[in-house]
Amino acid sequence: MELKGLKIGDKISKLPIIQGGMGVGVSMHKLAGAVAKAGGIGIISTADIGYQEPDFEKNPEEANLRAIDKEIKAAREIAPNGIIGVNVMVALTHYAVIVKRCVQNGIDLIISGAGLPKELPEFVKGTKTKIAPIISSAKGAKLISKLWITKHNYVPDMIVIEGPEAGGHLGFKPEEVGSGENPITIEERPKLEQITKEVLEEVHKIEEETGKEIPVVVAGGVFDGKDIAKYIKMGAAGVQMATRFVATEECDASEKYKQAYINAKKEDIKIIKSPVGMPGRAIENKFIKKVYEHKEKVTRCYNCIKTCKVAETPYCITKALINAVKGNLEEGLIFCGSNVDKISEITTVPKLLQQLKKETELCLGV
Repeated sequence: MELKGLKIGDKISKLPIIQGGMGVGVSMHKLAGAVAKAGGIGIISTADIGYQEPDFEKNPEEANLRAIDKEIKAAREIAPNGIIGVNVMVALTHYAVIVKRCVQNGIDLIISGAGLPKELPEFVKGTKTKIAPIISSAKGAKLISKLWITKHNYVPDMIVIEGPEAGGHLGFKPEEVGSGENPITIEERPKLEQITKEVLEEVHKIEEETGKEIPVVVAGGVFDGKDIAKYIKMGAAGVQMATRFVATEECDASEKYKQAYINAKKEDIKIIKSPVGMPGRAIENKFIKKVYEHKEKVTRCYNCIKTCKVAETPYCITKALINAVKGNLEEGLIFCGSNVDKISEITTVPKLLQQLKKETELCLGV
């Protein structure tokens, strides 16, 4: 089977690999641009993207919008012919404003999760921007597709399945990922292979009803060419990977952040309770131990997440993520995928993508 690129409407990448969006500041123009230039699809995370702007502390919303302009432009300069996208979390307080700004900048693709992006089609009608919801079940795929079709007369351009082994915030109940008061056994936990099978079946029905091709992309624990080949053989159009791209020279995070990935062992990977009410996967460090033993006083609210209750939160997630990406790991939150312990060295984006391509083709028998 020949390794084909990822076709999203009239946009086609050379490789069926999307680099997942990672915030705050982990995947910005350097990483996204490098991935797009090398044949994949590069994704900029919009979560507090303006954290480096001089007025971020005073005017985070304005700083974020200004940074969106800069980052998309800079990524385009790196990869003028590549596919550049953004990840915009539905949970963001200024979700609609951020999406509109990305569309104004002519972004190729918007991937949206951390909630159901019910109104997303409204913001891209009449433009060339493609949109894709992130879902974690066939039920989610059916729900968002039906809603978009009924309310907006819009069929998803692509659907991203994010499984329980992903990094950062997870679209599963705590017990489904081995956390909470009554965690279920490993055997009982949701499996990405089964979820993918069920979603593909649901998407095929939608394609037959609408006459539109909907590529399905698999994410969450996808690590190497063997994984990519497995999901392509199942019928997926491609994969989304994030953790692997942190350990690259082009990644926008600090060197200390990257080293945390290289140094991580299996026992360091923990499921935490995020201030935004979702379980999350991260590398355990002094910060995580400290905030769950002693609640950290939040002295500055960035109004980033709709559901965050400042009076109750154990810490400010924006501050924790910014500290981490800058290299202040003692006071930072380091999100990661379930396979972070397998990473042993820093590479470059072109080398990583070529390695993944060779591995995938070998497994596909190309």
